[in-house]
Amino acid sequence: MRRVVITGLGAVTPIGNDVKSFWEGIREGRNGIDTVTMFDVSDLKTQIAGEVKNFDPTEFIEKKEARKMDRFTQFAMVAASEAVRDSGLDMEKEDAWRVGVITGSGIGGISTLEEQHTNLAEKGPGRISPFFIPMMIGNIAPAQIAIKFGAKGINENIVTACASGTNAIGDAFRHIQYGANDVIIAGGCEAACTRLAFAGFCNMKAMSTRNDDPAHASRPFDADRDGFVLSEGAGFVVLEELEHAKKRGAKIYAELAGYGATDDAYHITSPVPGGEGGAKAMELAIKDAGLTPGDITYINAHGTSTKYNDHFETDAIKKVFGDAAKSVAVSSTKSMTGHLLGAAGGVETIVCALAIKDGYIPATINYETPDPDCDLDIVPNKGREQEVKAAMSNSLGFGGHNASVVLKKYEG
Repeated sequence: MRRVVITGLGAVTPIGNDVKSFWEGIREGRNGIDTVTMFDVSDLKTQIAGEVKNFDPTEFIEKKEARKMDRFTQFAMVAASEAVRDSGLDMEKEDAWRVGVITGSGIGGISTLEEQHTNLAEKGPGRISPFFIPMMIGNIAPAQIAIKFGAKGINENIVTACASGTNAIGDAFRHIQYGANDVIIAGGCEAACTRLAFAGFCNMKAMSTRNDDPAHASRPFDADRDGFVLSEGAGFVVLEELEHAKKRGAKIYAELAGYGATDDAYHITSPVPGGEGGAKAMELAIKDAGLTPGDITYINAHGTSTKYNDHFETDAIKKVFGDAAKSVAVSSTKSMTGHLLGAAGGVETIVCALAIKDGYIPATINYETPDPDCDLDIVPNKGREQEVKAAMSNSLGFGGHNASVVLKKYEG
C-alpha cells in the first residue's frame, strides 16, 4: 500500500485567516467567539458565533469571480489556494488527471439559498440569480478549486454533517493509497452562520446561550458546558503519495497513516450512549496506521461542548485506549474556534499536523470545572511543549457519522 504525506496547509478560521495566524492563535489560547455581527440576532436565543473576521477573498480570487461564489466556496478557495502555495506544487509539471480535489461541507451555500428565497418572496421569480444553483450546491467548492488549478482527477464533495471534512481527507487518503491519484487537495469548508441556520440550531436547543460571556461559551468537557458555538471557515491539506513528494523535494509536515469511518445507526442527532460507533472508528484508524493505542500521543477530540457528545466521546476513548486513556493527552480546539461543522475536520487535521511538527499539544481553554463523566487528560487552559509522535483527530456528525484520522511523525 502506498504511503501518504501532508505537504501543504491552508486555513480560514475565527482566530486567523491563514495557517500562521491560526496556529499562533491556537498556541496563545485565543478566543474566536463573539456576538454575531452578520445578521440580526435580537430575537434568537443564541446570539454568539465564531465568525471569520476581516475576510477578503480577493487575494486568491478575482473580485468578479468571488461575487459568483457563496461564502463557503470563497473560504474553500482561499484555504485550498494557501495549501497549494504552501506545498510548492507546480501544476505545469503534474499529470492533471492524477491530481484531485475532495471537499467536505455539511450544509453548502445556505446564505445564497436564504438570499434568493427572499428575492423570490419579495420580487418574484424573475429576480432569481442565474448563478443561484451553481452558487448553492455543495460540489461547487471542489469544482471551483479544480478549475483554478486545472486538477482533473477525482472531484467530489462529502456530506456527512460535522464529519464531512474528516471523511473528505480520509477518502482522499484512500484514493492515493490505492493508486488512483498522486495528489489530492482535501479538506472542509462551511459558512452556516446565517439567520436560518441559527434559528434551526436554536430550536434544537443545541447551542450555547451564554450570550453575556461569549469568550467562555465554548467549554468542551467542562461540567458547566451548555451547548456548542456555531462557527465558520475552512481547513485544507495537500496530500501526496510519498515518493511523488520526495521526487519533487516537498517539505513534509506529517504522514497520514490511518483512517476509520463508521455510523452509530442509532439516532438522527444524538450519539449512541457509550460511544460505540466513535470507538470503532478510532480503533479502525489506529489499526490502519499499524499502531496501538499506546502509540498515540495526542487526540484532538470532536469535543463540541455539548452534554452528550463530550460524555460519550470520553466513553469511546476509554473503550479504545483502556489503561492508556489515562496517559494520552486530549484537547478540543473548538474551545477557541467554536464548531466549524463540516470544516471542523479539515481545521483539526491541520492542528494535528502542526502538533507533530512543532512538538506542541494545544489546550482546551475555558476548562474550569472538571466533569467526572469526562475524566481524561483534557490539557486544561495552557498548551504543552511535548514531542508528538502520533496524533488522532475525531469527528462525529448528525446521523451518527464517525470519522477518525491518525497522523504520525514522518520517518523516511
